[in-house]
Parts: sequence; C-alpha cells; structure tokens
Amino acid sequence: MSCKDYQFTRRKMLKTFSASMLGMPVSQLLAKSDSNKAQAEHVILFWNSGGMSHLDTWDPKPGRKTQGEFNPIKTSVDGMEISEIFPQLAKQMHHAALIRSIAGTNGDHGRAQYELQTGFNQNPAIVHPGLGSIVAHERQPLGDLPSLVSISGQGARAGYLGQQCEAYFVGRPGQKDPYLTFPEGISHARGMQRLQILEKMNARTTAAKGAAELKASQTALKDAVSLMESPALKAFDLKDENSATVEKYGDTEFGRGALLARRLVEKGVRFVQVNRGGFDNHGNIFEAMRNHGGVMDPAIASLISDLKANGKLEKTLVVVLSEFGRTPRINDGGGRDHWARVFSCMMAGGGIKGGSIVGASDEDGMDPAERPVKVADLHATLCHALGIDPSKELTTPLGRPMRLVREEAAPIHELFA
Repeated sequence: MSCKDYQFTRRKMLKTFSASMLGMPVSQLLAKSDSNKAQAEHVILFWNSGGMSHLDTWDPKPGRKTQGEFNPIKTSVDGMEISEIFPQLAKQMHHAALIRSIAGTNGDHGRAQYELQTGFNQNPAIVHPGLGSIVAHERQPLGDLPSLVSISGQGARAGYLGQQCEAYFVGRPGQKDPYLTFPEGISHARGMQRLQILEKMNARTTAAKGAAELKASQTALKDAVSLMESPALKAFDLKDENSATVEKYGDTEFGRGALLARRLVEKGVRFVQVNRGGFDNHGNIFEAMRNHGGVMDPAIASLISDLKANGKLEKTLVVVLSEFGRTPRINDGGGRDHWARVFSCMMAGGGIKGGSIVGASDEDGMDPAERPVKVADLHATLCHALGIDPSKELTTPLGRPMRLVREEAAPIHELFA
C-alpha cells in the first residue's frame, strides 16, 4: 500500500545532470543522498492535543514559583528527573532522550498543530503533508497493512501527496472496522464477487475518462480488498491479546491504543499516531495532569519495555509531543495558559541515545537557556532517523517544487549514538 511516487523536481534533475557532467557518476550521487544509514524503520507518535505542560512532565522546576503541585522524581539515568506523574516511565528513561528547549512560534492551537505536525507554517496556497504521510511516501511498505495508521483521532492530512498517503483511521482501538466487513446477510464469497464487478466497472470508466479521482478511488478499493483478505488484519483485533498485557498497558482507550500501536509496528506498519486530547488546561491543571499521568504512564512505559524485550525498540522511534507547552505562571483558576516560547519532547528508540538531554529552559521554564531547537529541526531529526533526506524536493500536482523539510532545519545530531 505504497503512496509512491512523486518524481524528482526539475531542479533536482538539473543538479543530478550537472553533477554527472562534472565527473561524479549519477549512481554515486544518488548513493550519496542515501548515505544516512537509518536505524529506525517505524515511528509511534503519541500526539497530545491541547498543549501539554512541559513544567508538569519533562522539565520540572523544583523550588520555583512555577513548580506547581508536582515534585520531580529520579529516573534510571543519573541527573535526569521528570514529574512524579510518570513513575513507571522514570524506570525507562535510560532508553529515552528529552528535548527541553523547543522554541515554538505559534500560540494558537490550529497554527501550532499544523506546524508541529508538518514542519511548516500554514499557507492558504498549499496544504503540506504531515510527517506520517511523508514516511508513508518515502519508505516502502513492509507488509499488507497500511503504512500510516492514526488511532483515536485524525492526524495531519497528506496534503499535496494525495489520497494514497492519507492515514488509515482507527476510531476505537481494538474494535473491528465495520467498513472492512460485509453487511449482515452477505457472505464473504458473495461480497468479494460484488467487489470484483465494481472493480471491473471502475477500470472501464478510468480507461475511458482517465479521471484522477476515479484512479484514486480504484486504488483505494484495491487496497481495501487486499486488507480484507490479509491475515495481518488480525493485528487490529485485541480480543486475542493476553488479559494481563491489556491490564499492564491500562484498560483504557489510550492504553489499548498504545498496545495496538505495538502490534501494528510488529506487523510492518511504518507510522502509527496515537492521539489523546484534554491538555488545554486553563483551569485545574494539576488534577487534569495527574489523571493524564495515570493513563499515559503505564501505557508508554509498557510499550517501551515490550519493544525492547522483543528487539523492536532499536528499529522503532517513539515520540511524545504536543503543539506547545503551558505558561510558567499559574493563573487564578489553578491552570496554565498557552506557551510556545519553550516546551519539551520525549523520544525513545530508533537509534536515539538513551539517557540524553538536549537543551535546557531557563530557571522558570519561560525561554530556552541552552541549545534552542526549532520546530522544523524536529522534522529533520525524524527524517534523519528514518533515512529520509530532509532536503529532498518533490513536485506538487500544480508543478511547484516543495522540500520535505524547511531549508533552514537541521537534525539534532547529538541525539544519536
């Protein structure tokens, strides 16, 4: 189910031609662009919508007025402390890295979410693809399942990459997709016969008219039929999962989502996004964050532990991210407001150097104090981990050359061992 393939842009072709004229063989040039030996083959992104407080999670400020109700706790890494709401994750931090100096520019939810998930600012002239769609486009599928799956919410759209790079959406993890089963009273054999007839009709119409929409529809139908017949589809069904494992992750929608994400990457899915909302806590933030911790902590900690145990962590990049942080100042309602000037992110696996900390915020968590990291740098970093050239240019359907990542972005090289 690949969403290939956009060609090199005209500019890229000219660069290639020029290089060959100057004596560098084209094969060598192409090999050079693929010189980044990727360690990661999969990504699991935990997207926390609403703006998760950096001060109450990854960047505690003990003894300061901005601290709030939570105390820092020690982790499995000397000198690294995180919030007390993550006691199980604290034991897994030797597999993880923290970025504490992301310098955002957008304090509006919509614009910030767009930038964090695509690496670009919103532009009325174009819709940029989300990172998951880029991964689905640039990396070959590893099985019958879709390359990109979004759980408990929609991720960023595929934009100019088109319908074939959109995410397969799972509403409630563990429940069977009603669209991948035939209606009651229709046997599997009869249903497949009807789909074959529909496919032939679509093929005739496409051949006659050549409409792009019909071609996309035909491709989507073929993908759906392929998925319906694939034994790998069982990965979506958690009924056969050991009850002790479900309990370990937490028998919540988020816990089941994390467990499903693990099962999907084990079956070859390239990019899984697990969505959770409820972080826009302008009031009563500490009660809300305590509840979030109780749900997220066992799920993400169990995921990292299980991936390590089954040998998948080195090939799977786990990312915990939100569109911005929260204000250091606690407001009169006991909440924190939007704060984009500095916030944090956690990454684990996928070649990441466990136990490392990149950057630092100042003593109150208001601004970066060391090693500011731009939002686009996060995208360059994830591309680097996956062996995708962030400087690659594609051509949009309107003939416009577009880089995968902003030109000024650079991978955070100190994250990698």
